[in-house]
Amino acid sequence: MSTIEASAQVCFLTDDEGKIVTWNPACAALFGWTPQQAPGRALTDLVAADIGWPALAASGGAKLPMRFAGARAGLATLSLLRQYDARGEPRGWGAAVFVAPSEALSEAERIGRTPLSDVVDLLPGTFYAVDREGRLLLWNHNLERLTEMTPDELAAARVSDMVEPRERPLAMENIRRVFEEGAEVSMEINYVSRSGRETPMMVGGARVRCNGGQYLFGMGIDISRRREQERQLRLRERALHAASNGIVITRCAGRDNIIEYVNPAFERIAGYPARDAIGRDARFMAAPNFDAHERSQVRLALTERRAVNVVFRNMRKNGDIFWNDLSITPVRDEHGEVTHFIGILQDVTAVKQRTEHLEHEINHDPLTGLANRTLLWDRLDHAVHLAQRHASMVATVLVDLDNFKTVNDTFGHEAGDVVLKVVARRLLSAVRDSDTVARMSGDEFVLVLVDQPSVRFTLRMAERLRRAMTLPVAVGGNEIPVGASMGVALFPQDGNTPAELVRAADMAMYHVKGNGGGVHFFSPEMRLASEKRAALADSIRSALEHDELFLLFQPRMDAKSGKVRGFEALLRWRHPKHGIMLPASFLAEAEESGKMIEIGDWVLDQACAFLHQLRQLGYTGLPVSVNVSYREYSRHGFVPGVAAHVARYELPPGSLEIEIPEADLIRNPALGRDLSAQLREAGVALSLDEFGKGISDLSFLRQLSVRQVKLSKAAVRDIATEGEGCKLAKTLIDIGHNLDLAVVGEAVETEEQVNFLRSHGCDQLQGQWFSEPLAPDAVRTMLDQRYHV
Repeated sequence: MSTIEASAQVCFLTDDEGKIVTWNPACAALFGWTPQQAPGRALTDLVAADIGWPALAASGGAKLPMRFAGARAGLATLSLLRQYDARGEPRGWGAAVFVAPSEALSEAERIGRTPLSDVVDLLPGTFYAVDREGRLLLWNHNLERLTEMTPDELAAARVSDMVEPRERPLAMENIRRVFEEGAEVSMEINYVSRSGRETPMMVGGARVRCNGGQYLFGMGIDISRRREQERQLRLRERALHAASNGIVITRCAGRDNIIEYVNPAFERIAGYPARDAIGRDARFMAAPNFDAHERSQVRLALTERRAVNVVFRNMRKNGDIFWNDLSITPVRDEHGEVTHFIGILQDVTAVKQRTEHLEHEINHDPLTGLANRTLLWDRLDHAVHLAQRHASMVATVLVDLDNFKTVNDTFGHEAGDVVLKVVARRLLSAVRDSDTVARMSGDEFVLVLVDQPSVRFTLRMAERLRRAMTLPVAVGGNEIPVGASMGVALFPQDGNTPAELVRAADMAMYHVKGNGGGVHFFSPEMRLASEKRAALADSIRSALEHDELFLLFQPRMDAKSGKVRGFEALLRWRHPKHGIMLPASFLAEAEESGKMIEIGDWVLDQACAFLHQLRQLGYTGLPVSVNVSYREYSRHGFVPGVAAHVARYELPPGSLEIEIPEADLIRNPALGRDLSAQLREAGVALSLDEFGKGISDLSFLRQLSVRQVKLSKAAVRDIATEGEGCKLAKTLIDIGHNLDLAVVGEAVETEEQVNFLRSHGCDQLQGQWFSEPLAPDAVRTMLDQRYHV
């Protein structure tokens, strides 16, 4: 054993580069390195100051801060003496360390013996005491948990070891300011744990004298939640600022609502800069003399502190009027009291104009500009309801031009169009604004004359109309004679519904047409047809009992591949006297007889049975649509009844489609929305029939869960005509696709229609061009002979 190893003094040898060569037990006791661990390690690792070996060796030693066992630190005197070999050559260094008793007690131990050490663990955040070099001398358990460091690791660490590298200079600069300038510092900084987890902290500290020394005592508070709240607030502020819709926030001030914030979109839409809007009551943009009902809705909602959505007109700063889709939502405080409102503005002027234009196109005859059949039914239905309420009389006048075919054959269709336009203007000029003039088809017009005081008054008006019609029309130098036959039906004596009134007027018109023209009122003698209808209704009652009703199925074809995509169930009646009858010839009577519900239920059952048979044969993915009337789907229990049929035949969702005319859904939007939602929940698809005959608000269609729309038969039929007919079909296809719906063209009968519909993106096609309605056996045969999807 060497002299050094046996010595009780703290001494050891190093090589020329300061690497430890020998190590004795006294060294191990002081520094904590065993004789096996020390050799090869650098002497400078024991020094707690920033000094390299060359400088240390050149100094020959000094009084230095050194690191002792147990993560302690203290001052010690280090002496270095050059060693020489037998030849007198320099060979390594001898080192001795002397620690004074007072200096062997570390700063951490001195600080730890203060009363403060008993309470730091009770503090809610982190607590720490550091020296001038940023070494940790005292801390609480919260700091250990935050950094995921053990007490020994924290004792050997500096503040800079706990923060992000980019923040270390700032941390050390603040420590310097505390000790050298006596500053009290506060800063936000990110702690980094051993696992790499970052924690944003608000830290602060000040210089404190303790047990003869000066230290930085500080605390830190975790601000993660505040940072996240600030981030969310900034995100919301940026979202409000970037929103394409106008946003306005108002403060409740009695009956007023004072604007506190508007975003740039509001400034763009309303034309008011924020400085002109903030501080004013939100009513300052109201457009006078417009939309009184909608404005009263808003006032009531604000008074009652509830949400509201309206579409009305507002005025921009420059005086322009725009349509505003406004949604207002109350904001409540922690006590549930409404303190603010948030308004979201959307300029829907262009949409409103397009919708009104489209509605006009859909509800008006493109040639004459008169109401078309769809609008006629709406107006007549409305007139009947008002007449019922006020006990007044309504006249329905059906006008049929005499010899109009001869006009077309003699002067050409262009001349015929001119005659129709002139007749339309004459009819409009002869009635009041409250009356309706509609073009039914071809050369047929229908007038709805409301509030008729007497039959004599109606007769005089009809005669005046007829006389106005007799004036010739000048076309291209020709005087074209015009005549008309008119049939008149009166509510309530000649019918209670629009259909009855039009049928009565039609019978009266044909009666007078067969008797030389003029004006004729419906009379009791014409009720023979009604009696025949009653007889037909009696026959319907026995049709189900004797299995006279049956279904045919017409395939829907993929417009691109030509493969079968599904079927439409079509009802037929094998009448014992009249042979095969189409639905149009008996469904009205079925409605009147009260048998429509029973017939509809039978049709649903047969369609589901057909679907079940197809699935058993391996034909899946081929839905079947069933036409349903308003009377059927508006009754209580309709959807549960449909669901029962689907469950009975174990049909997967989407197999059965309920097909309803668009006009029927729009006549009762609330019922339409409820029906759509209930069918979707029941796994039954909704198909919109006769699309293009009754759109009143495209936004309503977006609220429905619809699988597909079927173009109106009139739109498909008019494809054969140049101009407006083609435009309408294309417009409807585009609308369907913009609503993300499949578009079906039905009643396709010509190659021209097929090519047009395919070229304009129609998804499916149906009609005689592809297949007539088939019996179930014929369907199976057809499917066996072709591929299907």
